[in-house]
Amino acid sequence: MLHTLSNRDPIMVAPPARPNPDLESDLLRVLQELVAAPTPSLDASPPLRQRVAAGSALLHEGAPARQICVVHAGTFKSVKTGDDGYEHVLGFALRGDLLGYDGLANGHYASAAIALEDSVVFTLPLRQFDGLRHAHAGFDHALQATLSRQISRAIELAELMSAVAADARLARFLLHVSVRMAEQGLSPRRLRLRMNRREIASHLGVAHETVSRSFGLLADRGFLLVANREVEIVDMEGLRAHAHCTRGPLEEPAKGAAPSRRALSRSSTSGSRSRWPEAVAA
Repeated sequence: MLHTLSNRDPIMVAPPARPNPDLESDLLRVLQELVAAPTPSLDASPPLRQRVAAGSALLHEGAPARQICVVHAGTFKSVKTGDDGYEHVLGFALRGDLLGYDGLANGHYASAAIALEDSVVFTLPLRQFDGLRHAHAGFDHALQATLSRQISRAIELAELMSAVAADARLARFLLHVSVRMAEQGLSPRRLRLRMNRREIASHLGVAHETVSRSFGLLADRGFLLVANREVEIVDMEGLRAHAHCTRGPLEEPAKGAAPSRRALSRSSTSGSRSRWPEAVAA
């Protein structure tokens, strides 16, 4: 069952950031126009805004596909559950991304979409979808542009997963997040990760302890400052160079190397986390 919230529910959703106008998808603009002034030629209700509480499922894996969603604000993770019950995080969706389009293939959603924070989406019922594409050329063009971008990101994900070393995978992931944050009009250097270590580990195909060690290694080498989910990229070029590393397993700094700048503490109930108090500057 789809989890929805009424307007009376006490949920606070942060307003969308001001996106880079050169990178922002037109899809949200078109949907907002349709909400404000529905297309007369469509005998259907306009797209609806739906609020989704953090931790709630917007779409369920295997459920009949009845709608497509576009993220207006917030963050979602796409999850596929294996036969053994393991949940594999396929990716993360931000403002402007499509969710549920995979349901058009066989009439069922291939993965679940779960909110990582209080979020807002536009919902488009499939029974109206083809009619909207034919009646509104701007919508169809914006839809194809959005799908093209998401295919490009899927290719980037394949490249990310081709890295041998876990720390190189993490470096590529952080650079990917940095680009997405810039598209959202946010700082590409100061990142607030909405996903936890276990979700990052599942996405990268490594153990969550390995993700923690990789954060530590990248910080020790001066690329990052980290305080829980607050990450500051202090050496962008160095991180890019490390992301192209093709060596083997994660290596710790050599003996006799300069003292680490980090002050490590392990206090998380969901797994170890590294904390560098100086990470978030004023």
